[in-house]
Amino acid sequence: MPQPNSEKTVTVVLVDDHLLVRRGFRRMLEDDPAIRVIGEAGDGPEAIDLALRERPDVVVMDFALPSMNGAVATQRILAAAPAIAVLILSMHSEPAYVWNCLEAGARGYLLKNAMDLELVEAVKGVAAGRRVLDPRVALPAGSNEPAPKLSARELEVLQLIVNGKSNKDIAAVLKLSVNTVAVHRANIMQTLEIHNTAELVVYAIRNGLVSIA
Repeated sequence: MPQPNSEKTVTVVLVDDHLLVRRGFRRMLEDDPAIRVIGEAGDGPEAIDLALRERPDVVVMDFALPSMNGAVATQRILAAAPAIAVLILSMHSEPAYVWNCLEAGARGYLLKNAMDLELVEAVKGVAAGRRVLDPRVALPAGSNEPAPKLSARELEVLQLIVNGKSNKDIAAVLKLSVNTVAVHRANIMQTLEIHNTAELVVYAIRNGLVSIA
């Protein structure tokens, strides 16, 4: 006689700026009766609001989101709700991207283009407190170091700099004064020991600090 399924239901919020991608992941997850998707978001700010309102067990977070990448959104969510587990889905296998997301507090990192993407098991794994890494992005001990630490606000400013925005544009988007944006820009350059915008853009992309979708 079959035993009843006593597995706890894992609640999930899905974050991806492509509706069809979210639908595909939702179908994949909800095929498992132990997982329930309780919300979807299309960008970072929406993801933060939804996660803090619904308090899911897991947020499945695309890295390449418009205006605010998944690592920044992860930092924001976990600052207010550290019990939530974040699983990053990304097209980037470079160690710098993985380090950046793990430094932000993500508990898992999977490649989106994996044909055998084990999303269900990964969601259950991070919900149970385990770290889940795609085997193709395994980080050999000591071979890479995380980039110098920037605050969530500095990473938001950096993303907009890479997007070609001026200080005035960034101030309008983030609802800050132009002087405050200038201070953030100066602090970013000082932390990263970079002295011009072109070098800053190259460094940010190479080290996975911004999304380039």
